[in-house]
Amino acid sequence: MAENIDSLEVALCYDLATATHQGARAYQEDTLQAQKAEGENTCVAVVADGLGGHAAGDVASGIACAEVFRQITTQPAKIAAGQVAITDVLTQATQSANALVGAHAKAHDETYGMGTTLLATVIRDGALSWLSVGDSPLFLCRDGALQRLNADHSMAPQIDMLVKIGALSEQEGRDHPSRSTLASVIRGREIETVDCPENPTRICAGDVIIVSSDGLLYLPEHQICDILAQTRLQPAQATADALLAALETLDDPEQDNIAFAVIKCAQV
Repeated sequence: MAENIDSLEVALCYDLATATHQGARAYQEDTLQAQKAEGENTCVAVVADGLGGHAAGDVASGIACAEVFRQITTQPAKIAAGQVAITDVLTQATQSANALVGAHAKAHDETYGMGTTLLATVIRDGALSWLSVGDSPLFLCRDGALQRLNADHSMAPQIDMLVKIGALSEQEGRDHPSRSTLASVIRGREIETVDCPENPTRICAGDVIIVSSDGLLYLPEHQICDILAQTRLQPAQATADALLAALETLDDPEQDNIAFAVIKCAQV
């Protein structure tokens, strides 16, 4: 559904909205920063999901999100002039964030072992670039169909494959204790796996992008699609509010923290 492009400029404008919620957890460990720069035809969203059950997940996510967002948003002129590739900016920012998380943990014993996922996205001139580490999902909704664009660095894909081949039942797959175990995180050590495609993905008028922590996944994908369809002609904030309201109505006693950005794309 989504197309990769080497060079394509599409005159788009963006409607950006964000939402966060603590869910049923004792602390909010998700961090989100997003902004659009109309004059530069650019929209940036970064989300980091601190590791639950570990020390100072909120600290790790805050450090990583702030550093990556800072590095992206302080180089728009260089990106626009082609002096630096967006993928290089994303990679360097992630390496810097990883080093800062590690340095903080080393200097503060009480935060030892802290870590976070990271999902950083840049939409510019009709092209979407991203870098992700962990399981925070990046969705593209086009023509009523929802597609996850980025890789899932958790055990969930492997467990789903076991379900597909009949080695596990659907219920066993959903309830598997290792389902949320992460294979790659930001924690100040070598990052095991990074998803950062060299070529951006084409964005079209009418597309909706969701940059999220995995707390949104407590809603089934078909319900997310329904909400996007129902709010198709409404502002991005209405869509974000509707998604959050659906999670609150679900009232799952295990609901994880939630942080997401909704970006609606329209032709200028």
